[in-house]
Amino acid sequence: MLTEGERQQGADALLQAECTRQAIPQLSKTYPGIEIEDAYRIQGLWAQARIANGARMVGHKIGLTSRAMQMASKMTEPDYGCILDDALYNDGARIKASDFIKPRLEVELAFVMGQDLEGPGARIYDVMRATEMVLPALEIIDYRTEVPRAITDTIADNAAFGAIVVGGRPIRPMDVDIRWVGATLSKNGIIEESGVSAAIMGHPAAGIAWLVDKLHAVGTGLRKGEIVLAGSFTRPVDIAAGDVIQADYGPLGAIGVSFS
Repeated sequence: MLTEGERQQGADALLQAECTRQAIPQLSKTYPGIEIEDAYRIQGLWAQARIANGARMVGHKIGLTSRAMQMASKMTEPDYGCILDDALYNDGARIKASDFIKPRLEVELAFVMGQDLEGPGARIYDVMRATEMVLPALEIIDYRTEVPRAITDTIADNAAFGAIVVGGRPIRPMDVDIRWVGATLSKNGIIEESGVSAAIMGHPAAGIAWLVDKLHAVGTGLRKGEIVLAGSFTRPVDIAAGDVIQADYGPLGAIGVSFS
């Protein structure tokens, strides 16, 4: 375990990396004794500093929802981070690639909460009942530390969150079987990835139920109006200045975004 002073130093280093767009050494190397509890505390201190500087928390993201990614990270469950309003973009946005260090992009679904939801014991049907709408989303992931990264590095680094892009057709959660939302991801006119939302823990709401219980353990929950990124159902695709991205969700519409 780390001291509170070491945790603050870790958060400060991540803030500096974000400002300078220069990756720092892995916190797991700087602080070999770091544990998952420390990593979430560092994430929280980072978020507090960003909010104190004017950002507003608008939701949460869930990562490591696929078994393959969990095995690669030597984890048995997902991880989570927070979404701030200055990292929220709409369909058609033109985004500066230089705002990130090494951005990659994933295809996801975003849940918008229609009511508060708290644990313990949250289930998929609780999530569906509390959700106002589900809509297509893209997550830009980014690393503020060097690689390879331990799971504690990823968690401390706000679960690798960079930004979110939302668009397409919002649907009520019961309008379609959201386990079978399919999407293709094209970069510069070439389809790079495709997937189906059932790849997210068997059901996109499963990760959100997991998140509700994790937030309960730290004395909070999901709030009405918050956005929750449920996890990727495609492999991340590298992006750079000049790239044009199109994600086609079929009946749920499409998202287009470009990078300058």
